[in-house]
Amino acid sequence: MRWGLALLLFWDAAAVGAQALAERVQAILSASTARRAFWGIQVLDLERREVLAEVRPDGYFVPASNTKLFTTALALVRLGPDYRFRTRVLAEQRPDPEGRVRGDLVLAGGGDPTLSNRTYPYVKGPPTGDPLAGIEELAAELYAAGLRRLEGDVVGDDTAYPWEPYPDGWALDDAVWEYGAPVSALSVADNVIRLRLKAGAEATPVSLTLSPQLPYYFVDCRLKVERGGGRIWVERLPGSWHLRLWGAMAPGESRELAVAMHDPALYAARALLDALRRRGVAVRGQALARHRYTNQAWPMGQPGGVELARRESPPLIEVLRVIDKVSQNLHAEIVLREVGRVLRGEGSREAGLIEMAAFLDEVGVPRGEYRFLDGSGLSRLNLVTPAAIVRLLDYMYRSPYREAFLSLLPIGGEDGTLGSRFSGAASARRIRAKTGTLSLSNALSGYAESSRGTLAFAILANNALAPAAEVRAAIDKIALLMAE
Repeated sequence: MRWGLALLLFWDAAAVGAQALAERVQAILSASTARRAFWGIQVLDLERREVLAEVRPDGYFVPASNTKLFTTALALVRLGPDYRFRTRVLAEQRPDPEGRVRGDLVLAGGGDPTLSNRTYPYVKGPPTGDPLAGIEELAAELYAAGLRRLEGDVVGDDTAYPWEPYPDGWALDDAVWEYGAPVSALSVADNVIRLRLKAGAEATPVSLTLSPQLPYYFVDCRLKVERGGGRIWVERLPGSWHLRLWGAMAPGESRELAVAMHDPALYAARALLDALRRRGVAVRGQALARHRYTNQAWPMGQPGGVELARRESPPLIEVLRVIDKVSQNLHAEIVLREVGRVLRGEGSREAGLIEMAAFLDEVGVPRGEYRFLDGSGLSRLNLVTPAAIVRLLDYMYRSPYREAFLSLLPIGGEDGTLGSRFSGAASARRIRAKTGTLSLSNALSGYAESSRGTLAFAILANNALAPAAEVRAAIDKIALLMAE
């Protein structure tokens, strides 16, 4: 009898706790300046299989970078944590006794997103070091293989994936900036060039340096130095090699702008050509890019020849961790295409999304609960329900990949995109979740360790005219409720 009474009291307390959480969530939403936003929420107790709170769980929301939860889960399950990308350098023959190679040198991209200065395994803080370190490794290997003279061109080949750099639903000006870098099977330095600007005295020119220090764009810098400074505008028309900067900077001010490369395969070829020449290798030809368009067959057109150098990426789990921790769009798009290449025989966005649908069938997410057009969430045409996100989180928590998947997510108040969130609350570290941000979309979905056990949650806000910081504050209060 005592055990029966204790069990009854336990379940009564759990029901009261669930009711209290739902009421407190509603109170936060009602008090927020973003209360008129379109909110979608679901909170699931993973041990008791009980929904503790929900608001429009079946509504359609633009998920922004919450899309990466689906992409990284797909890649982890389909490719495995130890999968590696490979970049090769090919030629028609090995160097002759004089170090000469006749014909072209082909830098064949295999989708590797780690040809950069990022640190693996993931560490907090911005990347440091040489953004062309991966290219330098390949050049050193070619020199060690005896290459001293190249009679042909250096060709950047990204035909492992069809050349479709910008998914449906990306905005026109996304292509200018780092977060909208074009997707290529041959990517280098995250397909980004950093412009470092330094203003001198008033009415003097602004100095500009590039990182990597490799000529690429024609930069028309019309920035002025004037007291008080001001805004900087950057423009590059689609397909253009001209980058225009105008506006004002204050005397002594420094700024850094991260702009996207127009053609990463061409940039990689130029970088390899430059690295070879600095090592004393004579190159007769020039740097070229080779793309494959969607109506061209593959693998018939994939590059062949003698392999002179190769570089393998770190294990996939480390790539996925960077994707979710810092919300890296390019890398997410690459792993979606790599899943398509390995599982469907075609490294296209479409093939990756077909495999995504098959995966979500296994997860138990009905096809009517989502629409994905990219792997990163930058597409404004993506839609998903909060219930679909929680179903994915539930599935991954119960899968053999639980610990690996949890390790991908930012830790509240600790690292990644959650490093500066939650205002130092001690309970924040019990939250592991993926952020999502677009101009009218804000999201946070993941797991919270609570007194009840582990909770899976999805919180999405669309169409909020309130400042983004106030929307995030409401989201963070709800997340902390679960952790507390």
